[in-house]
Amino acid sequence: MSDPTDKKAFEAELKDPATRPLNGRTIMVTRPRGQASEITRLLEELGAEVIHCPTIEFIEPSDWSPLDAALDRIESYDWIVFTSSNGARFFLRRLIEQAVGGVSLLAAPVLCAMGHATAATLKDAGIRVDVIARDSKAEGAFSAIVEHVGGEDKIRGLRFLIPRARVARDYLPDELKRLGAQVEAVEVYQTVKPDADGRAIARLFEEGRIDAITFTSSSTVSNFAAIVESKDLSGLLRNTLVACIGPVTAATAAEYGIRKVVQPDVYTAAALVETIARSISSDVNSSD
Repeated sequence: MSDPTDKKAFEAELKDPATRPLNGRTIMVTRPRGQASEITRLLEELGAEVIHCPTIEFIEPSDWSPLDAALDRIESYDWIVFTSSNGARFFLRRLIEQAVGGVSLLAAPVLCAMGHATAATLKDAGIRVDVIARDSKAEGAFSAIVEHVGGEDKIRGLRFLIPRARVARDYLPDELKRLGAQVEAVEVYQTVKPDADGRAIARLFEEGRIDAITFTSSSTVSNFAAIVESKDLSGLLRNTLVACIGPVTAATAAEYGIRKVVQPDVYTAAALVETIARSISSDVNSSD
């Protein structure tokens, strides 16, 4: 196995079935099955066996009325900020179902997507995207918005609609309000914990059968902890590589005792898989 810091040599190994870095490795994916196809394919291409253990499920909000009220005045907003692919999907579905004119009503507001995956969801639906925050965090979206309007002083008086999950960070709406914007953050979906056999899942880790586990949101971490009935995961995952999509997820992992994690510089499934491959390759090289 080559040094994973040698990018050309490492990429060559990824294409060679005999030297794929995840040959013989078992990776647990905690994303919902319907959204795990890309990460599963990438892991399997590198030789991994993938075990699916969805720890979150996305469902409709308990009450559509706040979003419906916002849709009734959709053209009055200056900006609509989509913070996730799920938020975009649920929003567009409701817009098409409820609003006369459907997606044509999105012609007036500036449309901002947090991260390229969210932007891709909108573009796949034929929706233009005016601003893409490269950093898939609220801080990145805030910076992208301020840059687009030409400075913090230009935020005052603007009307923002932020379709989002029932449980979400308040950083973006709070910062926009601080600068004088009118902000409506409305629930368009909620995440719930699916039924799962926590004892059987825990046993996989206790028996050393899982080499790495992926967490792609804070909810995947907290729900995993709830499923295995543990508030401190450090013992259960002590021999498992923990891969988090980004710093917010990693911070949640730390709350459950997992302080040694790997995470990519870019918050995408592809980058996460590459980080796992490089980390495992590094471990193999260091033990040689």
